[in-house]
Amino acid sequence: MPEITMREAISQALWEEMERDSRVIILGEEVGLWGGTYAVTRGFYDHFGPERVKDTPIAEGVIVGAANGAAMAGLRPVAELMTINFAFLAMDQIVNHSAKIHSMFGGQFSVPVVIRAVGGGGRQLGATHSQTPDAVFAHFPGLKVVAPGTPYDAKGLLKAAIRTDDPVLFIEHATLYQAKGEVPEGDYVEPIGVAKVQRPGSDVTVITYSKMLQLSLQAADQLSAEGVQVEVIDLRSLRPLDMGPAIASVKRTNRAVIVEEGWRSFGVGAEVASRLYEEAFDYLDAPVKRVAQLEVPLPYNRELEQMALPQVADIIQAVREVL
Repeated sequence: MPEITMREAISQALWEEMERDSRVIILGEEVGLWGGTYAVTRGFYDHFGPERVKDTPIAEGVIVGAANGAAMAGLRPVAELMTINFAFLAMDQIVNHSAKIHSMFGGQFSVPVVIRAVGGGGRQLGATHSQTPDAVFAHFPGLKVVAPGTPYDAKGLLKAAIRTDDPVLFIEHATLYQAKGEVPEGDYVEPIGVAKVQRPGSDVTVITYSKMLQLSLQAADQLSAEGVQVEVIDLRSLRPLDMGPAIASVKRTNRAVIVEEGWRSFGVGAEVASRLYEEAFDYLDAPVKRVAQLEVPLPYNRELEQMALPQVADIIQAVREVL
């Protein structure tokens, strides 16, 4: 099985879906002639042409609004936002239009739009360009929220997102584009809203997603050398949120650590912990631990930025505490 980067996996998914379905179009800032801020769409403009790969003004509300309209008219647009932080400028279009049109029009319209957005910190982009507001968007019914942590899942989930008739916010972590992993050749689709056991274990359950999956796997490797076997559950999707594998795992290990990059307060980890207490309380032998970003605007300084973000050592410490 070939080993490719996350960037290549996402690019492959887009290319293959555009070849498969002529209704798939791409629009966003610099996606055409420049080939995308992170080079995901490089070469697309020359191959598919300006009718299907459209450069837009710097206006996120217009990008998502145009994508919504195109989707309602029968196309399957993929709208790229340079960063998820700019999605705040399109909140009305995302949460009041993309997420609600199908229900508010009694199912007469579907909005099969995919909004690709780069999230997360670690690239020294400053407090307003490094946020992880995934939980904000996952709060709204009608909008699917997907955040893969491996190239395999990125390709399979993006293809699924493009094919679904529901709006999908597809979050790509800014520091994962160079991450490598095995990706099969040929067409395959990973189901949205299905969590995955990325590493089996018997002593502690670690529940995570996106960039924190990679850190959790590193922590599990180090703990394995000490005789501690960590089971790592990758949520992959935040809405729909599949708690089945996590609950089943906690019922076996009796201990849980939740790892997220976002802030601890009102975050994904808070929701996951609540679900565990509601559905697996009697199986817990220790309180659920949460690892998250420090509650500060993310600093620009590299050392301070890394101090604020969750690290492998933080995950290891949390696991040791629940043991």
